Amino acid sequence: MSAETLSAAERDVLDRIDARDVAALTSALVAAPGENPPGGEAETARVLADACRERGLDVDVEAVEPNRPNVSATLTGGSEPGLLLLGHTDVVPIGDGWTVDPIGGVVRDGRLYGRGSTDMKGGLAASVAAMAALRSAGVSLSGPIELAAVIDEEETGKGICHYIDTSRGSGFGGCIVAEPTDLQPIIAARGDSYLEIEVTGRAAHSGNPDDGVNAIYGAAAIVRELEAWNAELASAYAHPLVGPPTWSVGQVHGGLGTSTVPAECRLVVDRRLLPSEEGAPVLAETRKRIADLGLDERGLGVEIAMTMEMPGFETSADHWFVSAVDGALGVAGGPGLPLAGWTAACDGGFIARAYGMPVVVLGPGSVGTQAHQPDESVGIDELVIAARTYALAAMRLLA
Repeated sequence: MSAETLSAAERDVLDRIDARDVAALTSALVAAPGENPPGGEAETARVLADACRERGLDVDVEAVEPNRPNVSATLTGGSEPGLLLLGHTDVVPIGDGWTVDPIGGVVRDGRLYGRGSTDMKGGLAASVAAMAALRSAGVSLSGPIELAAVIDEEETGKGICHYIDTSRGSGFGGCIVAEPTDLQPIIAARGDSYLEIEVTGRAAHSGNPDDGVNAIYGAAAIVRELEAWNAELASAYAHPLVGPPTWSVGQVHGGLGTSTVPAECRLVVDRRLLPSEEGAPVLAETRKRIADLGLDERGLGVEIAMTMEMPGFETSADHWFVSAVDGALGVAGGPGLPLAGWTAACDGGFIARAYGMPVVVLGPGSVGTQAHQPDESVGIDELVIAARTYALAAMRLLA
């Protein structure tokens, strides 16, 4: 941490952020289940809400679905635009291959282990620690700071959509998404969409396969087309920060038995979106491209639906909000990594699209080497740097 660029008030706030406290809260959140699927973030939300109340923050818990509440914690300020800290309470399923207790919050060699420690309960804990330090120091803010911890980020974004639909996200000058970025400021991210493609044919005995119309053959033609399309996008549409849009076929379901010509086959496909792309044109182009395969001439039917869309975002590198957050990170002890883009998607895209506000993704842990993996962990030093960055950015933006 660069002491020479800190005011006395800033030093006082940062000194109030305690590594043991932020690690203990991260551990408590890791111990609270919230795997998605199937969903059920209520225990994580309860632990988070209780921790925020204990630290003197105003807390609102709002049900999105049964056993699935959003949590908002606010540090009040003046009437000027405030700062939004954004995170999610769900985690991916624990899975196999762990050598430590996945909900134990074990600390070893300066790292805290457990499902969600990186993605992203550590970021939530760092956000709470930052807000608590500002409150205990009595910092006067020109606008509020809110931590919005929403459900369902790992699946279809029900939590962030509910948050926006209830008009909770207006009134902020910028948003920091506390997702794991190795403490690198991310100013652009791809969006994501899921498409389901249903191919229908006609069943027959496989002893006479020409009596039927094989839906799997039709689906295979679509898979080949999507693979070729992915290669085209890679060579023609690369974004300088986030790379190209991509296609990936994730699931194939079809057939009733080996001796029956399959009458149905379903593909579940991932289409990553550039920051400027919207889902509707992608869906329309997909329908046209698959129609051009002429599967109807073979007696096959095709239905295509987009079941999830998460928009991307891009914030200008020279935006004042980016400069403030990046500057705070440097003073708080960050690793000095350059501004970058993210091939992953996050809820920040919804905020950018709905409110037009600048978004930066910045948080402790690594999405590439830790998130969604066995023995997921986060460095305690990263938690502290993240908390100090959020607090210092808030002071420089709002104090």
